[in-house]
Amino acid sequence: MFMKTQIIEDGFALVPDLATASEADNLLAAIEAAQGEPGARHGSDGVYAMRNLLQVEVVREWTQRVRVQQLLGPILGDKYFPVRGILFDKTPGSNWKVGWHQDLSIAVQKRVDVPAFGPWSEKAGVTHVQPPREVLETMLTVRLHLDECGENNGPLRVVPASHLDGKLAPEAIQEMRRQNGQVICTLPRGGALLMRPLLLHASSPATSPHHRRIVHIEFASQSLPGGLEWN
Repeated sequence: MFMKTQIIEDGFALVPDLATASEADNLLAAIEAAQGEPGARHGSDGVYAMRNLLQVEVVREWTQRVRVQQLLGPILGDKYFPVRGILFDKTPGSNWKVGWHQDLSIAVQKRVDVPAFGPWSEKAGVTHVQPPREVLETMLTVRLHLDECGENNGPLRVVPASHLDGKLAPEAIQEMRRQNGQVICTLPRGGALLMRPLLLHASSPATSPHHRRIVHIEFASQSLPGGLEWN
């Protein structure tokens, strides 16, 4: 109940032990085996991002583990389901910066024009659209760390309670940061950050870059209107 309250009020929570070492090993092995599939982005020292991660069977199976169900059920209800999976990594050759933003797009099966949905885009062959605020407010993202991530490895930074005001204009983002401050989300291997998509977040380049592999999985608990379907 405490974690549900924290998600409601702050928009995020840190879970230091969501996956065991063996689960992390299995996920890494399955993801590495799938790195030749469409949606993988390669840098000078290997894959640094993969989309369509839910196509990997081991990833899908992990979302159904009892520990995950016990954590997400009280927040999303018993009928939640994963809707998008992405891998992010930071390495010496792919050590990027991400500015302050909210996650505003969802992945769908195909374009169906529905009021209040848009603009549209395509990423790695998958149709994406920005839904209204009401859809994003019912979703939850789990960012599972497959490597330890300390302050020197470009951890995510979040602005507490920044999810409460819907989609923010650029000037509102700056004011929200000034008022609410930020939290640096460091985690051990197997730890996870739970966050609402509308939570403001950013990350800096790693100052001591090594693998920072994160499985980013978005969950929903309701169907989409007007014939739209989750991907």
